[in-house]
Amino acid sequence: MEQINKALQMLSKRHTEIMRILANEGTVTISGLANRLGVSLETVRRDVRPLTENGSVLKIHGAVGLAGQVGEAPFQRRMRENADAKRRIARAMAQLIHDGDSVMLDTGTTTSFVARELLGHRRLTVVTNSSDIARTLATVNGNKVYMAGGELRSDSGAAFGVSAIEFIAKFSVAHAIISAGAIDAGSGVMDFDLEEAEFARMMLSRGAQTYVVTDHTKFGRRGLVEVAGFGAIGNLVTDEPVADDIGAALAAAGTHLIIAGAGPDKAAGAGDE
Repeated sequence: MEQINKALQMLSKRHTEIMRILANEGTVTISGLANRLGVSLETVRRDVRPLTENGSVLKIHGAVGLAGQVGEAPFQRRMRENADAKRRIARAMAQLIHDGDSVMLDTGTTTSFVARELLGHRRLTVVTNSSDIARTLATVNGNKVYMAGGELRSDSGAAFGVSAIEFIAKFSVAHAIISAGAIDAGSGVMDFDLEEAEFARMMLSRGAQTYVVTDHTKFGRRGLVEVAGFGAIGNLVTDEPVADDIGAALAAAGTHLIIAGAGPDKAAGAGDE
């Protein structure tokens, strides 16, 4: 009996771990689950079976995914990654914006969280290339929303290209807020897509105050394209303290480091000498 109880307990733990992996990553192959769990393919198939029978999980071509999330766009999956950290960052960013301000936001999961935190603000003027951000803030609280045109990306529904850059170049706003694919001590803010980097670079030139909003997982990474050095960024809003080399680079550039959820002494970090 004791062996049976242990086996049932282990199975329950694997079920929980399978659901956690799927919640974080969306669709995962059976072989990928086997590698992550350290068990055989047959064991994973056996563990997945009751989850598919009760409707929690769906099978798709040698893979499994959470019911209701299979087929969702990559952008929607990224919205669930580090969601709590992004929400804290967004809340801290929204506190720096006042009713009636003009705001420019590029496409990104963290900037989409910022848009949601701005739903309590009124009479904002918003310029963006993100259809998600435009839908969130348009037609509410007396806001004016200007959406850049261009080629829409299938994953994020955001517009890019020469026409999108030319459109935002016509505006000057109080707050220009960009997301980041990577933060490197030597190169500053980086991205993995040329068009996204070019768009973000133009945005930084259009704001009286400039901000990068990004969670701690982006620090210490190098992207393919440099967006801007720290000297071009007034404020960096994140969720955890940064490494010493990045902190020193921010301080040397005069960039204000804001740690979401920190007290006033911690929020006034690099660049406040």
